[in-house]
Amino acid sequence: MNRLLLVHAHPDDETITTGGTIAKYLDAGAEVTVVTCTLGEEGEVIGDRWSGLVADGGGDQLGGYRIMELTDALAELSPDPFAPVEPRFLGGAGRWRDSGMSGAPSNHHERAFIAAGSETPAAVLADLIRELRPQVVVGYDPVGSYGHPDHIQVHAIAHAAIELAATGDDGWSVSKLYWTVTEESALEAGLAEASDRIPKGWRLPTPGELPSHPDAEITTAIDVREVYDRKVRALSAHATQVTVSASGTEYALSNNIIQPIFAEEHFMLVAGEQGPTDGSGRETDLFGGL
Repeated sequence: MNRLLLVHAHPDDETITTGGTIAKYLDAGAEVTVVTCTLGEEGEVIGDRWSGLVADGGGDQLGGYRIMELTDALAELSPDPFAPVEPRFLGGAGRWRDSGMSGAPSNHHERAFIAAGSETPAAVLADLIRELRPQVVVGYDPVGSYGHPDHIQVHAIAHAAIELAATGDDGWSVSKLYWTVTEESALEAGLAEASDRIPKGWRLPTPGELPSHPDAEITTAIDVREVYDRKVRALSAHATQVTVSASGTEYALSNNIIQPIFAEEHFMLVAGEQGPTDGSGRETDLFGGL
């Protein structure tokens, strides 16, 4: 059986960057595990209904609520009639806390993910890799896509855990490691298409405001058009963090910057052998060549 492990920092990251990939490989019968490293306690809540849950508002209950949103999102990505994918949290729910953006006081919380260093979280992830024995692991690039400290931490521990998991009598060697990334031209095209239908109160990003990688760096493109509707519904499940446009083709976070919902998700293969490619020289299957 093909086994895929995706390592994400907060609830909603799994759908924003890899939701279609999760749904597609579940449809193909792969064993897909999504491990989330924090509960996203420091997220900014959209709207008033759940605003009292935020950390700096005194409630500090947002993390628990986001467990439900993640559960609902994974259920939307899961195919009927099979049991939905259940969320898994690194070290158990609540072991490590959302560190917040760089320089925030939450960086120094006693349970902050970055305050744990990389050694212990990497060891916990390595144990999970030995348990699940995935051929393919997906993580983040060295800057965590957009510089969030927890995303950078995920990058570090994923690489360390893969190396650690391969040691010992019960070791398991991951065949391929990918970074989930945004293709530059896809972002530009999506924003150009969205420019005529920007919802009230939203705005286009300034040049370079949204992260992307040059097209030449993309090694793998996964077509998720067949599961696109499920990806949109999963995004909508993260309602405290994400607003989906009426067209179902764009979304925005609490900053109201419009972003495309991609029908093709992009990756960089950073460890392992590239599988068969299409005419563009890119893989179309994370398990290609295995």
